[in-house]
Amino acid sequence: MITENDVTLTVPRTWHTRRDLGHGVILAARPRSVPTSGVSPEIALRCSAVDVDLAVWRGQAVLDLRAQLVDFALEDADEFDLGDHRVAYVRFAHRFGAADVVCDQWAWLVDGLGVTLTCSVAREDYLTYCDLFEDVAATVDVLPRLV
Repeated sequence: MITENDVTLTVPRTWHTRRDLGHGVILAARPRSVPTSGVSPEIALRCSAVDVDLAVWRGQAVLDLRAQLVDFALEDADEFDLGDHRVAYVRFAHRFGAADVVCDQWAWLVDGLGVTLTCSVAREDYLTYCDLFEDVAATVDVLPRLV
């Protein structure tokens, strides 16, 4: 079984990072300054054991998000190869207080380890950050454990 120590990614050097936050969150990062929208962009990497295939796992995740988030709206969904692995991608929106938040989310499933990268930002800041979020997603690598 792979552990979270076998997942690598690169976040912007100027962003403040926190590690091993519990509940499967192994890294969260935010820029040092908050945009005028008042909503700080965030990058979060989570890992968990998964015993179903990628499509089933992510389908259930979308249903869970729909049930948990206020005004949830699925805006895009796709599955494609990114690097050496298959990735499921969704973009969704929801309300957080008065803010309309957009999230890009990529998910990998490698040897029973589910890895999810979620990048969140206020809708009015999305165009400023979406390329950065894609660049971060392109750096994610889930390495098989050699035993």
